Order: sequence, then C-alpha cells, then structure tokens
Amino acid sequence: MATSVSSSRFFNNMEPENQTRVAEFLLLGLSEDPELQPVLFGLLLTMYLVTVLGNLLIVLAVTSDSHLHTPMYFFLSNLSIVEICCTSTVIPKMLLNIQTESKAITYAGCLAQAYFFLVFICMDNLLLTVMAYDRYVAICHPLHYMVIVNPRLCVQLVLICLLISTVDALLHSLMVLHLSFCNQVKIPHFFCELTQILQLACSDTLVNNIVLYLIIILVGIGPFSGIIFSYTRIVSSILRIPSTGGKYKAFSTCGSHLSLVSLFYGTCIGVYLSTAITDSPRKIAVASVMYTVVTPMLNPFIYSLRNKDMKGALRNLTLGTLSFS
Repeated sequence: MATSVSSSRFFNNMEPENQTRVAEFLLLGLSEDPELQPVLFGLLLTMYLVTVLGNLLIVLAVTSDSHLHTPMYFFLSNLSIVEICCTSTVIPKMLLNIQTESKAITYAGCLAQAYFFLVFICMDNLLLTVMAYDRYVAICHPLHYMVIVNPRLCVQLVLICLLISTVDALLHSLMVLHLSFCNQVKIPHFFCELTQILQLACSDTLVNNIVLYLIIILVGIGPFSGIIFSYTRIVSSILRIPSTGGKYKAFSTCGSHLSLVSLFYGTCIGVYLSTAITDSPRKIAVASVMYTVVTPMLNPFIYSLRNKDMKGALRNLTLGTLSFS
C-alpha cells in the first residue's frame, strides 16, 4: 500500500515536468545555416514587398477606375487584400527572427499566427470558388449576369466566406487550447502551422485530427469540386459558341482566374504530396513557401499581364500619381 502511494506521488510529481503548458515555441525556419540567413532575409523581404505592393496596386486600381466596378474585380480586390493579410501573418515574424537571430515565438503568438493563417488561407480558397461561380454565371447566363450577381449578393458572398473561415480557424484554435505540450517545443517550419503544432502535443490529438480532416473535405475538397463543376459548364458553353473569336473572348475572361486556381491548388497538392513522399520536415517547409509566399506574389502579375482592363487601370493610376506629385 505504501509502495503504491509513493509511486503515485512520484508520477504526480513528474507529470508537470514532462507535460506542461509551454511558454514559447521555437521556429526552426527554412535553414539553420548561418551563411544562408542574409540570403533568405533579402529574398523573403523582396518577395514580401513585391506581394504587398502588387496586391495593393490592384486594390487601388479597382477602387479608382469606375470601369472596374464589376463583380469580378470586386472579388479580385478582396482576394488581393486576403493575399496581403495571409503573407503578413507569416513573413514579418520570420524576418524578425532572422534579423534578431532568435527562433522563439510565444505560446499565445503561435496560436494567434496559426489562427489568422487559417482564416486567410481558407478565405483565399473560398474566394477562388466564388470567383469561379462569377465566371460561370457570366459565360453560361450572360443575359442574367447583372441580375444574378448583383452588388448585394457580392457583399453577402464575401461575408459568408469570412464567416466560414473565422469559424473554421476558431474551432481549431479552441481545440488546440485543450492540448498539453511536452518539453519538445521545436517546430520544424517557418511559421506555426496547425499540423506541426498537433505533432508536438503530448495529449491525445485524435479528435483534433478527425476534425481537421473533416474540415479539409468540407472547406477544401468541397470548394475545389465547385470550381471543377463551374469550369466544366464553362467549357461546355464555350464549345457551343460558333465563332472562333467568340470562343477566345469568352475564355479570355476566365483565363487569369484559371491560372490562379491552378497555381493555388497545384502548390497545395504539391505540399501534400511532399509530406507523403518525404520524411524531412525542412523539405516540407521549403515546399510550403510556394503557397504562402510565391502564389500571393504572382497574383498581381497574372491579372495585370493578361488583362487589358487591369493594365489600363494601373497605367491611369500610375499617371495620376505622377501628375499629382
């Protein structure tokens, strides 16, 4: 009896040491090589500035040019804002860690970063789906386009995307709060990704993983299926257009969006496959740069280089700024 009591006391005393609520995590980043840190800092800073400036120019061009006050460009400007927010959730902290030679991020800061990243990456995905629906109505039901996709519906769709994204991120964050973490607090990534946080938990994460996969199916595969359905109908409608010029004009209205969808889902699938193929967390982190940094950076180039209306708006915005100065 005395032995069991003493054993119980021993394990109770050991529990706080092995399983506690940690004060901070360590983000290992893309590389621990000291010689690569200045190169990474310069490269990431350049990519971040290009992302913010490029997407900000799209927002300003859409708001300043009355010709772009249409549903398609309304959704595009919202997507650009989300791209800026998504990148700003991740890159500034990484740049700060490289500059200060510190890998630490507080427990609250890590959860906050994971929460906001989930909000913006989920909203990015949903906005791409809404934009696919917009192109579907514009091409398949052109006579009723302005009636169906009216300003009120546009605002409602964006708010619904924000609501779903917020609830999704909030659910995951609240479930993480109930987890306990061991002494191992090193995250082999450059930001606090949800799956990486779950792997560090000492407590059971079965429910967290089940919820994670269910939401991936609902909020990931569901919208992607909607995009596939929309473009199936779009291609079917375009093929029925008799003239070659009409087909080209119809397809050109959704070419930029299709490129962005291919880039976004292509990089996400690439990261998923890299997790399945390789056991190296560092390689997975490098692959994650594609959808967290590269895709938001290329968004302005895709829409400005392939869109005459956007080129004209950006040119007018630039000329107006120069004449004002």
